[in-house]
Amino acid sequence: MRNEEDDDLKRFRESYLREKGHFHILEQRVPLELQMRYFKYAERLRKANDPPRPLSEVQCEAIYGELLDKGDKTLDEKRYLLTQLGTSRSVRAYRLIQEYARNPEEELRDWAYMAQMDARIALESDLSEERQIYISSGLGGKEDKLRFYVLLFSKDYKPFLAYQRQTIEREFAYYLPKSDCEIERLSVGEQYMELVALFPIRADIRVVLEKVIDECNQYGDFLDKFISITNVRELTQEEIAEIIKHKDGNGKASD
Repeated sequence: MRNEEDDDLKRFRESYLREKGHFHILEQRVPLELQMRYFKYAERLRKANDPPRPLSEVQCEAIYGELLDKGDKTLDEKRYLLTQLGTSRSVRAYRLIQEYARNPEEELRDWAYMAQMDARIALESDLSEERQIYISSGLGGKEDKLRFYVLLFSKDYKPFLAYQRQTIEREFAYYLPKSDCEIERLSVGEQYMELVALFPIRADIRVVLEKVIDECNQYGDFLDKFISITNVRELTQEEIAEIIKHKDGNGKASD
């Protein structure tokens, strides 16, 4: 089944096939809304510091000391301090953010990760002539791979039989690594299966998944060809139940 989601995935892949440079993928799962909030805030700080003036080591240490101070600083004030370090274009600032991110305040965990990524991209841009490209993804990734959540349904929403569950687990575990994909979670429900896996940036995810579905269906044609793929977030059980509920007369998931 081809739908708007497929078109988005195709454009997503083609954009990376065209790009030349070094890709940066945030490995932690950080909500896209917070990522955008960080970058807009950081851009305002950069404009206020134009032309750029890298912070000295003394200035970095002073800001870090304020960040660790047990006084009455608000979370917004601490976000400001982290962003100062993240936009400083200073090696020392990057090391200090790394140190903080190992054991951050829980409310600042994601912001610290973003500041760390920001500082790293700036430093690599200064030290290398290669273009630095940041990839925004709600589910994060690892090295040169992005994490995707995949939802597949049984044909006509019939409950999976025991051998079908075993076939799914066996075929996915065999074929995905052959395409350099890493399975992090594969769970088979009564009428659907969920997959969380890391796929190479330039991989044609749909082609990879359709190959595995075809292999599974050689043993009874029990997996539907409808594939839901996203790198924004995982679906809840309630959302999956709602998809199953809203199906058309042929028993297919509605677009």
